[in-house]
Amino acid sequence: MENSANKITLRGELEQLPIFSHENHGKKFYRFTLVVPRLSGNVDTLPVIAEEQVLCSMDLTGGEMLTVTGQIRSHNYRQGGARHLLIFVFANSILCEDGEPINDVSVEGPLCKEPIYRRTPLGREICDVMLAVPRAFKRADYLPCILWGRTASEVSLCHTRDHIHISGRLQSRTYTKLTPEGTEERTAYEISALSAEISEDPI
Repeated sequence: MENSANKITLRGELEQLPIFSHENHGKKFYRFTLVVPRLSGNVDTLPVIAEEQVLCSMDLTGGEMLTVTGQIRSHNYRQGGARHLLIFVFANSILCEDGEPINDVSVEGPLCKEPIYRRTPLGREICDVMLAVPRAFKRADYLPCILWGRTASEVSLCHTRDHIHISGRLQSRTYTKLTPEGTEERTAYEISALSAEISEDPI
């Protein structure tokens, strides 16, 4: 089912063959990683989960790249006594087709935390927000977003429950986490906003 408040389209290269993820209500789901180049030459390495039926219906004759359309989902889980937020792309359709890389995201929902505004040492404005994007059956996906420049300044004035529509891309970012066992390299996923519209009306 299409959710107009949560849409993503990716086109990139398959990093590895899909492997089994989990089974839910008799349906099997598989996960794989899609590598999507940026204009800068860097790449975003993005996790995708797809139902077995979606993978089986793929047309493999269109090219070597994959075009994935779907939604960005979140899942809370506990590990080692700490709570973690897992971000991934849930695929509604997958096509094999060559072309330019695509990373287009459109999400809308209320803020579930107060914005966090800061400036870099070079004076660049940054604002971090968390959107509660509605899903079916009164559920929501909690999606971290990062905004820049004037957009960051405008959204920093918002408050919890304000509705925001963000267009941008899903990016991956590696960082080093200090743990009791030492340092550990991890990957975070967030929506990098190209534009944002603030609305007082709920979706």
